[in-house]
Amino acid sequence: MKKKIYFDNNATTPLHPEVAKAMLPYLDASKELYGNPSSVHMLGQETRKAVEEARAHVAELIEAHPDEIIFTSCGSESDTTAIKGVAFQAKERKKGNHIITTSIEHDTVLFCCDYLHRLGWDVTFLPVTPLGIVDPEDVKKAIRPETILVTIMHANNEIGTIQPIAEIGKICKENGVPFHTDAIQTVGKIPTHVNDLGVDLLSLSGHKLYGPKGVGALYIRKGTRLHPLFHGHHERNRRAGTENVMGIVGLGAACQLAKKNMKEESAKVVQLRDSLEQGILEKVSAVHLNGDKKNRIPGTSNFSFGYVEGEGCVVMLDLEGIAVSTGSACASGSTKASHVLRAIGVPGNLAQGAVRFSLGQFNTKEEVLASLEVIPKVISRLRSLSPLWADHVAGVETRVTPPTTK
Repeated sequence: MKKKIYFDNNATTPLHPEVAKAMLPYLDASKELYGNPSSVHMLGQETRKAVEEARAHVAELIEAHPDEIIFTSCGSESDTTAIKGVAFQAKERKKGNHIITTSIEHDTVLFCCDYLHRLGWDVTFLPVTPLGIVDPEDVKKAIRPETILVTIMHANNEIGTIQPIAEIGKICKENGVPFHTDAIQTVGKIPTHVNDLGVDLLSLSGHKLYGPKGVGALYIRKGTRLHPLFHGHHERNRRAGTENVMGIVGLGAACQLAKKNMKEESAKVVQLRDSLEQGILEKVSAVHLNGDKKNRIPGTSNFSFGYVEGEGCVVMLDLEGIAVSTGSACASGSTKASHVLRAIGVPGNLAQGAVRFSLGQFNTKEEVLASLEVIPKVISRLRSLSPLWADHVAGVETRVTPPTTK
């Protein structure tokens, strides 16, 4: 079987070999690294030491204090813990019931806010520009005396747009409102430092930065009050449950590598992404690049191919050995147009034809060149089946809005 070309790194990244090497001793019983980190005996204390070392590595990457890091099972749990944790704590203290977020957040955040709204919380969903950026002034205007939380993602998982988090952080601090950011797509890709951003809570996930699945972390600034989702004594009473030692060690190793290699790897990924984009724009007509071309994370390209269904394109490319997606992996299988693309004003027919290419540090120039031989052929094949494309070629007016190429 021919090796696949993997352009879906925003969904998950391959496990880095050095991360796997760091994790292996915790799978080998002969190494005696199987103790419960909460146990007092030597076997327990060995794994406790590993957990705390990993905590320090995570904290170092985002320039936090180790005591401000708790481990979770994934980024979604980190997001949910931050949002519900602040909301339930505020309710307990009768501090207010208003939350501010945006219309392009990850489904986890949107679902969580919708759940709280059904329980009586008031939620403001701020709009974004056609490039996918929220205006800090809109955040400032939306804050009310009863506002208990602002939650805005650092970079969007579908179009890659980076938000002005530092500006928003200053506004939140001036108004005494806790500020959470979902930084799952930025940690390990671009500098993401909690004090520079001015955040009180920050979510990250292991499998987005070449670490293992099943582990994440939440930064909680000292003094931020949070109601735990799971009750118990672990993680300083903030997240109960026996620690996933092997996963935590892997996350710590991934953070170490990211801190060491981020600048070099990000520059490489940008070059690959730009080469892919240039080739697609040159070889394929009626295509539109969604989002902000400049202000985005390194590996993300979101294209709308006119007169093509995104899902069909993903399937055809997969058959040709190229793995891509239509957007968030968590929304995979949905026939609805992306809520992110709808929010930035992409016409419905173009939103349905969207395909996300997300490159990572293990991709190569040769893979990009090989893909550029395949992608135009796949698009052409799909369009040959479309009566709308035939009308477009014939110059017949249809109700489909032709895309503009940027």
